[in-house]
Amino acid sequence: MDDRVEQEKVQRDSKLSAVVVALCKGMVDRENDSKLWQLLLNMQLAVSEYVEVLGLVLILDEAEGYAFLRACEQVDEENKTPRLIARRQLSFHVSLLLALLRERMAESDASGGEARVMVSRDEIVEMIRVFLPEGSNEVRLIDQVDGYINQIVKMGFARALKGAEKMFELHRIIKSFVDAQWLAEFDHRLSEYKQLLQPKAGEV
Repeated sequence: MDDRVEQEKVQRDSKLSAVVVALCKGMVDRENDSKLWQLLLNMQLAVSEYVEVLGLVLILDEAEGYAFLRACEQVDEENKTPRLIARRQLSFHVSLLLALLRERMAESDASGGEARVMVSRDEIVEMIRVFLPEGSNEVRLIDQVDGYINQIVKMGFARALKGAEKMFELHRIIKSFVDAQWLAEFDHRLSEYKQLLQPKAGEV
């Protein structure tokens, strides 16, 4: 009897470790790994309690089908624990693109469109072109946008569609990073971005 209980504990600990390790590496996605996703749902409380000890909080959206870890906010400066999940330092243009893609997702949801939100590389180029100075070099712009897109894909906010040239599907995890309050101030923020990107008086 004791051996069976011990074996069950070992199996449970092994499953818990597998889920936590996957989360520490990045996002767990229902579509990409349904077995791991179901395991996470079954062990959600245990995972939350485990990562809390590490100074992390489990963010899980069952409806959208994704989960990730976020560092807990620490107000005690003297007793701060080391940060296990590093903050993502996004460049200005990548932040802008992420915000524009979040707005595209919001527009799609508001119009009752399909759950999957697609966007092409050409559409992304046009999104960013609005915020660049007149006469920007077209080839250089496209090269830069490809770099921004690659970063967005690498971070898990979008994925390239197989069999579709330069088409991308947005991941709904964007909604957790660009929240409703940020989106409510979106127009004002974009106006500030545009002013920052325009050349100053006297500049060529």
